[in-house]
Amino acid sequence: NMCDEDNKGYLSREKFEVALVLLFSYKPSKVYMRFISIFLGILFEKFLDLMSARRAVQLYNSETWQIFTAFDVQSKGFLTFEDFKKTFNSVSSKLPERVEPEAFREVDQDSDGCISFKDFESAMKYGHDEGSLLYFA
Repeated sequence: NMCDEDNKGYLSREKFEVALVLLFSYKPSKVYMRFISIFLGILFEKFLDLMSARRAVQLYNSETWQIFTAFDVQSKGFLTFEDFKKTFNSVSSKLPERVEPEAFREVDQDSDGCISFKDFESAMKYGHDEGSLLYFA
């Protein structure tokens, strides 16, 4: 309610922009504000729902990045097959050695021989699927 100083139950365009800066620590672009203008005048509860969902995604992405950088010990911006093996051995002993190359290929979506953050992030999401080799790891 910090931005709804008049207790109207909704935010003006300017107050909405201030709320976004306070929540996400950056000023939204004009394009974003034009897009979001369809939500102006929404009830405070609806605003909280929308921003909570966005914040959850932001936190998930931040946690995924932190995990990736922990495994990328040489700060190369990617994981090699050797990095991948060390990573799996440090967090799980369930992945048989013979399956490691296949699991690596599954995560390396663009088949460039390295696991980028994009590959890693996708695997983190897909790894919860029972059809994935990573599900069993």
